[in-house]
Amino acid sequence: MTPISTPVPLILASTSPYRRALLERLGLPFSTAAPDVDERPHPGESPSELVRRLAEAKARAVAENHPDALIIGSDQVACLDDAILGKPGDHQTAMAQLERASGRCALFQTGLCVLDTRSGQAQTLVEPFRVHFRVLSRARIQGYLERERPYDCAGSFKSEGLGIALFERLEGDDPNALIGLPLIRLIPLLEAAGHCPLGS
Repeated sequence: MTPISTPVPLILASTSPYRRALLERLGLPFSTAAPDVDERPHPGESPSELVRRLAEAKARAVAENHPDALIIGSDQVACLDDAILGKPGDHQTAMAQLERASGRCALFQTGLCVLDTRSGQAQTLVEPFRVHFRVLSRARIQGYLERERPYDCAGSFKSEGLGIALFERLEGDDPNALIGLPLIRLIPLLEAAGHCPLGS
């Protein structure tokens, strides 16, 4: 009798509730682990290089304690005029970010890594997504921030929530990338490793 092969454990190298909620949509069992990674950019490192490096670094940091697993790492930055917009952390910084973004286009870049710890092989990519903001008055920005308080989100908004009202249009192949995990690009990487959301 041929033994039934079981997919290796799937681990999300993140404690982000947004990434966890996205991955749950695929219906695959997984666990989460917190990666201990210095997220400061290297001198001269571009935003795309930064997120690709950090996505893999997060996966490899978790791999140290999981030698037989498939690990997903991800990292995201938002850029306006080539300057990185981090997570605001407070109301004042969020106000400044959204006032600066008003009527303009911000580029979000999301790094993705799928690491097979059995072989040490890592597949990495960077998924771009552009957000075109409406012209926003200070009063509207203030009202939005008071209602949604997106202070832990790069760019100071939640696109899956009321933040959608800030946009004129979105431009990209995978809207999930804007939230932090590009599921459309992730699925074929998982399937190649034996984790198929739709079955065989």
